[in-house]
Amino acid sequence: MNITIDIGNTRTKIGIFDEADFNTVMTAENGHPIDYDAILDRFDIQKAIVSSTIDIPADCIRAIERVPHHLMLTQETRLPFKNLYQSDSLGKDRLALAAAAAARFPEQDNLIIGCGTCITFNFINKNNEFLGGSIHPGLKMRLQAMHTFTGKLPLVPLEDISQLIGNETETNLLIGALNGAAREIDGMTGEYLVKFPEMNIIITGGDAELLVNRLKNKIFAISDCTLIGLNHILNYNA
Repeated sequence: MNITIDIGNTRTKIGIFDEADFNTVMTAENGHPIDYDAILDRFDIQKAIVSSTIDIPADCIRAIERVPHHLMLTQETRLPFKNLYQSDSLGKDRLALAAAAAARFPEQDNLIIGCGTCITFNFINKNNEFLGGSIHPGLKMRLQAMHTFTGKLPLVPLEDISQLIGNETETNLLIGALNGAAREIDGMTGEYLVKFPEMNIIITGGDAELLVNRLKNKIFAISDCTLIGLNHILNYNA
């Protein structure tokens, strides 16, 4: 079995795969201890991959080094697609999302939208080439910006809301963040569809469920795409 570990800025997600098929997903907020050794003992792990936006905890490294075939995702890692991005600053999460699209819909044009701290558009074409995309403010970032860069607007916790017209400041801010992001995604995907009319559109990430029902274009909502992509990269390097 395979283990994929995605260590982000706020939480760690762990996926257990039977080769390409999901078995188990676990999530822990950063700062909460994770017993990596116990997870490895519970499953017959033969391959492991770790992707991290922060320093990898020492206990994670020690545990993963027990696995017969283990891999730390870096810019030098072999990828199951041709990367045409022109700089070395491409986030590991975007590499994983591109790999997930390639695994799920091979030899097709795919736009995969990651909805996390930022909203990222990531395009991989039917020739298995990652072309890049764009980066946009995420939902919490929009709310934070309206609070930070004004004198009196409050910082509103992110939550779902159905109104079109808000009658007090908190709902006005939420409607602006949610519907503004949704219309932005609709506009961007519409432009992509003009150039790539047969492409698949995939949305994923922690905030995807707040946006998917607000969107007009046909979109596949797939959870845990980062873990799926990491597993595809891991199998490719085995």
